[in-house]
Amino acid sequence: MDTVILLTLTGLGLAALYFLVASGLSLVFGLADVLNFAHGVFLGVGAYGTWWAAHNLPGAGSDGFGFVLAVAFGVAAGTLVAVLVELVLIRPLYSRTIEQVLVTVGLSLAGVALLQATWGADARPFPRPEWTRQVTSILGANVPNGGLLLIIAAVLVLGAILAFLRWTRYGLIIRAGVENREMVTALGIDVRKAFTLVFAIGGAAAALAGALGGVYFGTVSPGQGGSLLIFAFIVVVIGGMGSVTGSAYAAVAVGLTQQFVNYYGTSGLGDICVVALLAVVLLLRPQGIAGKVATA
Repeated sequence: MDTVILLTLTGLGLAALYFLVASGLSLVFGLADVLNFAHGVFLGVGAYGTWWAAHNLPGAGSDGFGFVLAVAFGVAAGTLVAVLVELVLIRPLYSRTIEQVLVTVGLSLAGVALLQATWGADARPFPRPEWTRQVTSILGANVPNGGLLLIIAAVLVLGAILAFLRWTRYGLIIRAGVENREMVTALGIDVRKAFTLVFAIGGAAAALAGALGGVYFGTVSPGQGGSLLIFAFIVVVIGGMGSVTGSAYAAVAVGLTQQFVNYYGTSGLGDICVVALLAVVLLLRPQGIAGKVATA
């Protein structure tokens, strides 16, 4: 029983990490129809920004308020990069899908190369608070605090995004744009500002995933964003393009599947099962768990 509880909570921690990356991807694709392969760059910038701030920014560090300040710096850096990418590279290419894919794939490769050139290709130890290295006993299972931190952060981010979408003016514009972008434009609403805002939200969530992923894994490396991005795309497709709640459900399914199958089976079998789950969803419900059926 202790093992089941431990696997469940660690699986939810992994799911929380996937959700933080996937939530921004889902919003960006749902509103702007942009399949952003450079999303992992935002995660990398957030992770390395937090790492740099913890060592160099006055007042920042690896404990207490200093760590919060370091994470805030990393999130701000990731958000800024996301906004610049949308304004400079993506905005001129809306409705040009092939060019979008080429640019974002190229940016993803260039971003990893830039991180490697700046900080090296080897993984670096991530500065994390001492309490995140410890465990908490829950129903007899010793659960790593780093995973619990991710779960709390993901729940807060999910609540904040849903509140923003439901109760703010720009949130209503984004929801309407996901449903019918042409109608929103016809009403005289400038959806370009909403596009930029969505990229900023997605960049912030990815950067936060990078910072807390460093706490979860204990290290940070240039290719970390790319590996997480693969599973984030799987989560978005399973959950339904444009659905944040669908991404949350799918992240839980993917995270728990990986943890349980890898533990009770052989290492790597969980990843295969996740791909199989993706195939089943695409065959039986192509629009995803919470996606809507396309109408002619």
